[in-house]
Amino acid sequence: MLFAIHLARKSLGRFALVLLAPVMALVLSACVPAGEGGAPAPKGGKVTVALLVPGGSGNASDQIMADSLANAARMAVADLGGGAQIDLKVYQTGGSPAMAASLATQAADEGAQIILGPVYAAEANAVGVAMAPRGISVLAFSNNTAIAGGNVFVLGPTFENSARRVAGYAVRQGKNRVMIVADKNTAGEAGSAAIQRGVAAVGGTVVASTSYEFSQSGIAAAAAGIVATARSAEASALFLTADTAGALPVLSQSLVAAGLDTATMKFLGLTRWDIPSQTLSLPALQGSWFALPDPNLYAQFQSRYMSAYGAAPLPISGLAYDGIAAIGALAKQGRDLSGGSLTQNAGFVGVSGIFRLRADGSNERGLAIAEIRQGQAVVIDPAPRSFAGAGF
Repeated sequence: MLFAIHLARKSLGRFALVLLAPVMALVLSACVPAGEGGAPAPKGGKVTVALLVPGGSGNASDQIMADSLANAARMAVADLGGGAQIDLKVYQTGGSPAMAASLATQAADEGAQIILGPVYAAEANAVGVAMAPRGISVLAFSNNTAIAGGNVFVLGPTFENSARRVAGYAVRQGKNRVMIVADKNTAGEAGSAAIQRGVAAVGGTVVASTSYEFSQSGIAAAAAGIVATARSAEASALFLTADTAGALPVLSQSLVAAGLDTATMKFLGLTRWDIPSQTLSLPALQGSWFALPDPNLYAQFQSRYMSAYGAAPLPISGLAYDGIAAIGALAKQGRDLSGGSLTQNAGFVGVSGIFRLRADGSNERGLAIAEIRQGQAVVIDPAPRSFAGAGF
């Protein structure tokens, strides 16, 4: 248990850097409108794309991520076939907002029509501000919607998307009285708010909401009270913000030990509970539901990537592929790369299924619902293949 909480603190430190840095510093890009008209329509289907990756920081994990993103983008370019030509130029930002903004400016001077990346929220915000006067769109790999808007779009999976998808399935199965159980930290607060909105959007009811101190002792102290509240509120599901690298193993076990009956009160996950795969063997989580991208499509991408590069891709690398897929689709249509084109309602198809960008800079993804059964993630509601009637 101590090990799980130690990992959680490390994980959330990274989360705060990537996703939820202070809002006042990050919302600037959303306040700067994209230039009128946006980037011009591709001539002859050719688009110059600047890919901003976090290599060059001296951090080994950043370099591995940079290489994986670049490899996936190159694979996507090769997959486009006729009708679209992508001139992909890769820039190493070192994870620095100032460097990212400077390189984006350099890329625009060199003819870039759109920016793909960067990874970290502070970088993406800086790039968005730098590119807004030029009318150049930024497809960031972040999932922090605080930086989205104007000319900045986030490609990463969001709490909003997962909360609504899981809540929608749960309500349809009769699990419509939801209790929110959140980490008492920035990530937990953001996740709780997303769950509130998601449950309301699909016709469910939040019957109670509680949080716990983010520590082993905090969870132990709160467990009995959480179970008592769930019973008194007659909750049919507990929606947890906890993730697998954080409090989830300790929290789920503590709640069951305190008397929670998961046969009548279903655990719902805001994040993916199949990574790492060892999480699936936790006894307390058997029968739980969570959302994930179309596993069959991603498995195909993973297999092809391994054949091409000799190693498995990082999950985030799929976002680079998706970005190129969207750009290529617009190029084939002869459309420009402005916000109006990027937010076409039909969306795009990427390595994990369908996705579309929204006018507010967020995204929607077609997710599957999985149930944990005997240590396996079993898809019980497949990901939609189009947004028509997908329930978004």
